[in-house]
Parts: sequence; structure tokens; C-alpha cells
Amino acid sequence: MLRNINPLLSPELLYALRAMGHGDEIVVADANFPGTSIGPDCIRSDGSSASEMLQAVLSVMPLDTFVPDPALTMKVVSDPDAVPDAVADFQRIIDATADNPVRIQGLERFGFYDRASKAFAIVQTGERRLYGNIILKKGVIG
Repeated sequence: MLRNINPLLSPELLYALRAMGHGDEIVVADANFPGTSIGPDCIRSDGSSASEMLQAVLSVMPLDTFVPDPALTMKVVSDPDAVPDAVADFQRIIDATADNPVRIQGLERFGFYDRASKAFAIVQTGERRLYGNIILKKGVIG
């Protein structure tokens, strides 16, 4: 255990977060997301929710300030203007925790999968709420 480090941040996840550079992306994914098959390393965190993991990641990782969309979620397939409960919760967490609070932007389902396939890593949580997925772009610490 370490002081002031959220216990959800496993050694494997802390390594990934530290190894990421400016502009690299990490996905916090729900239990339904194709985390293992989509491409990047998949770090399992089945006992956590996506909201808990988002808060833990943002407690140590800065969001990028050089792009307009450092936080992206998947749009609802049949209703792209809908805001699922998980996404509303993500926005509250970003507003309260992120060093650079931003409005979450949305990507169409297959655009989200394509972007996620190029991420540095995926953190697969036990989140059961639908659309409980978010991509975060790492910023810099000045």
C-alpha cells in the first residue's frame, strides 16, 4: 500500500499511467466492453465500477489541455443526444476531480471502438450500467 494513492490503482495500472506520455489515451470500460479483444493491453478491475475507476485515475493523471476533447464517451446507438446515467456520473466526477474539468464529448459507437483500439491501455471494470465507457487523453504536469 502507498499513502495518498487510491487502492483501486493496482501496480499494473499505476505502471501504465506512469508509462503513458502526453497525448496517450486510456479507456475506462464497463463489463460489456470488448476490452481483451480490441487491441491494447487490458487491465482487469472487475471489482470496481467505472465511476470509481475514473475518480481513481483522475486523482493521479492530468487531462490534456491542448485538445478540445480529452474525455470521450460512446453515444447511445438509437438516441445520440441521450445522456446515460453513467455518463452523467462521469461528468460530475470530472467536474469535481479533474485538474482540467471539461465537458465530455461523444463518439459514435464504432468511432469509439476505433479510438479505443489505439489507446495505451484499457481498464476493464465490473461496471454494469450501459455506456459506462470513457476515453481519457493524458495531459502534462507543468
